[in-house]
Amino acid sequence: MKKIVIAAGTGFLGSILMEYFKNKVDEIIILTRGKSRTTGNIKYVHWNARTFGGWETELENSDVLINLAGKSVNCRYNERNKNEIMASRLNSTAILNKAVLQCKNPPKHWLNSSTATIYKGSYYKQMDEVNGDKGFDFSMKVARAWEKVFFRTETPQTLKTALRTSIVLGKNGGAYPMLRKLAKLGMGGKQGNGRQYVSWIHEHDFARAIEFVINTQTKGVINIVSPTPIRNNNFMKSIVKQVKAPFAIPVSKTMLEIGAKIIGTETELILKSRNVIPKRLQENGFTFTYPELSTALQNL
Repeated sequence: MKKIVIAAGTGFLGSILMEYFKNKVDEIIILTRGKSRTTGNIKYVHWNARTFGGWETELENSDVLINLAGKSVNCRYNERNKNEIMASRLNSTAILNKAVLQCKNPPKHWLNSSTATIYKGSYYKQMDEVNGDKGFDFSMKVARAWEKVFFRTETPQTLKTALRTSIVLGKNGGAYPMLRKLAKLGMGGKQGNGRQYVSWIHEHDFARAIEFVINTQTKGVINIVSPTPIRNNNFMKSIVKQVKAPFAIPVSKTMLEIGAKIIGTETELILKSRNVIPKRLQENGFTFTYPELSTALQNL
C-alpha cells in the first residue's frame, strides 16, 4: 500500500493505526478537526466531517480509507448527547460516500467503524456476523443506522467493510487505563453481578486485524474482537492480578449508577453482556497474537 486515509484519526484508535502503519505505507492522511500540518509521512488535513472543504481531494489515488469518526459514547445519554452521537456517525459516513463517488480514482477499500454493541446482550449465545441477534435499544439503533448509511450508497470501485469493534485494550487510551486505576485503588472487584461478558481485543491485534481485512479484501460486516469473551468477574480478576492489588472491592449496580452520574457516563458500557466472537476473521485464517486476556494484559 502507498496511501491510507484515516478520517478522525487523532483519537485512541487512530493513534494505534497511525503507529502501526506509518512504516508500512508511503503516506498517511489524517482527516482532523484540528489544523492542517505535515509530520514526516503523516499529513494532517482539516475537515468538519459534514461538508466538503478541500479535504475530499485527498481520497484520490488512496489504497484505503478508514473512517473512525463519531462522538464518544462515554457520556450521559441525554437527548443532546444522543443526537450528537447519532449525527456525528451518520453525517461523516454520508459525506464520505459523496466524496468517494466523486473521485476519479477512489479508494480501493473503505473500512468504516461500527460496533460490537449492535448485538443484543447475551449471557449464553455467542454472537457472530451470521447468527448474531441485533436489538433495538439506543446503542443498537445507532449501530443499525450507521451501517445502513454506509452500505446503502453503492461505490462500484470501492470495497466496503463495516468494523464491528469491541473494547480495544491499549496503554494510552480507551477503557483499560481507567480500569487499571480502579484496580490499583482496590475497586477492582466484579461490576454488577459480574456475570456479563466482556468482548475485547488487544490494541496490536486490532491493528493487525485491520491490516488482514485490507490484505484479504474482506467486505461486508466483520467482528473485530478476540476469540475469548470473558465474564466481567474474571475480567476484573485478571486486571487485579496484573496490577498486584492487595484487595478488590466489588462494585454493585447501584454504586455503578451513582458513579456514572458523577463522572458523566452510562452503566450500559459496563453492565451489558457483550458475548461476541470473530467468526469471519478466524474462518478467513486470521491468527491472534493475544487470544487470551492474561497474555494480552501482560503486554500492555
